[in-house]
Amino acid sequence: MAQVIAEVSRTFNEFLLLPNRTRTDCSPATVDLRTPLVRHAVGEPSAIELGSPFTSAIMQAVSTPELAVALARNGGLSFLHHNQSIQDQAAAVRQVKNFKAGFVTSDTNVRPDDSLSHLVAVMLRTGHSTAAVTHDGSATGRLLGLVTSRDFHPQRHDLDGPVSGRMTAVADLPHAAADTTLSEANARLWDQRLDCLPVLDAEGHLQYLVFRSDYTDNKRFPNQAVDSAKRLRVGAGINTHDYQERVPALLEAGADALCFDSSDGYSDWQAQALTWVKKHYPEIPTGGGNVVDGEAFTFLAEAGADFVKVGVGGGSICITRDQKGIGRGQASAVLDVAAARDAFRDRTGEYVPICSDGGLVHDYHVALALAMGADFVMMGRYFARFDQAAGAKLPTRDGFVKEYWGEGSNRARNWQRYGQGGQGLIFEEGVDGYVPYAGDLDEGLAVTVAKLRTTMVSCGSTTLPEFQSTARLTLVSDQSFQESHANVTLRDSPMTVA
Repeated sequence: MAQVIAEVSRTFNEFLLLPNRTRTDCSPATVDLRTPLVRHAVGEPSAIELGSPFTSAIMQAVSTPELAVALARNGGLSFLHHNQSIQDQAAAVRQVKNFKAGFVTSDTNVRPDDSLSHLVAVMLRTGHSTAAVTHDGSATGRLLGLVTSRDFHPQRHDLDGPVSGRMTAVADLPHAAADTTLSEANARLWDQRLDCLPVLDAEGHLQYLVFRSDYTDNKRFPNQAVDSAKRLRVGAGINTHDYQERVPALLEAGADALCFDSSDGYSDWQAQALTWVKKHYPEIPTGGGNVVDGEAFTFLAEAGADFVKVGVGGGSICITRDQKGIGRGQASAVLDVAAARDAFRDRTGEYVPICSDGGLVHDYHVALALAMGADFVMMGRYFARFDQAAGAKLPTRDGFVKEYWGEGSNRARNWQRYGQGGQGLIFEEGVDGYVPYAGDLDEGLAVTVAKLRTTMVSCGSTTLPEFQSTARLTLVSDQSFQESHANVTLRDSPMTVA
């Protein structure tokens, strides 16, 4: 006879937070949103900490390199999707790691006898306007000079002419030694009014470039998720099929964390894959999932998962529950897994963070997920709305929309993720549709973060651990849910005041 779980499967819409006493030290400015990404011993810091508890979904329609850059600058992390060749996914990781680093490995390089037309093509490909001129055209060749888009004009200069005719020679360039610190490099950029400072080894080979624009970015985005070399952090999704070939390529490209991506992570296949990764590459944090109960969490934690994703069927484009009758309300899933996470911590002395993935329709759902025990959230629809996501921006009668499709849709062609027993999707577990366009990620995420901060203040919390330990939740009736919304006729034009 089947086991019946007595508890009702509940969603975030069925809960509200009760306000707690707001202390005088509680204000949006004092709220600290840092959170651990990966497993750590109790009482010790996590090897990777997020400045903001947001990650983007492992989806073609969501986590592009451009979105990964924008999210990391805001303290979060993207997991670049694996539904592409190993080479393409590794190249996407490199694109993020090389975008901004304090010390940047140059990706726009030419030889002195290359033509200006070749230089233009290289700049168009990389999107960068400063090129290093090295003896062999490589990122680590002997530096001969720098050339920027301001040094020539396509209509005024012969594009068949050599780069050497328009470059600034290394003899006329301020440059730094390999042992220069980032603080020293930034000081020279400002003191000497430089836009770029090359860093050379003793033989004159190019090591890095340091840009003034990166210093400005650091001030604009003080909570950036960066590694020890000040490079933006980025994660990568992997599957249980080609992980033995994919993992080493992603590590070589610089991935900071990996995550097995599966609609159902409670499987021997994922446990075996986790064990293999932790045996051969113990230094790379690797997450598992997805799960909906404490038993499945413990299974993956004991297999070596450094974090566990929670949620089956709750995504806005996921129809797994409709198609297979499998899943659980996201609120119930998070509460159950959080309790198992805490029991695992008490039993082993190790804290394994959990991620709420799916079911986050409104901004306040993020606060509920975190209050219920999630250490961070993963969102697809939310990030798919922004400029940096992959979907095309399309005009409609009512405004713009962005394309958004699920990994379980035929469009994604991600049949391996769902294990339906064939060489393709026998039936869809996701849909292909549209979401309202929301502009730039920086602006949209800032609003969500502001709401989260003020919610935590109303609950008397200034840190996420405090929020989790002191939050009070109440169930919501249908009538109470209706009462939560505006109940007046809204103006369709602004009121003018005489």
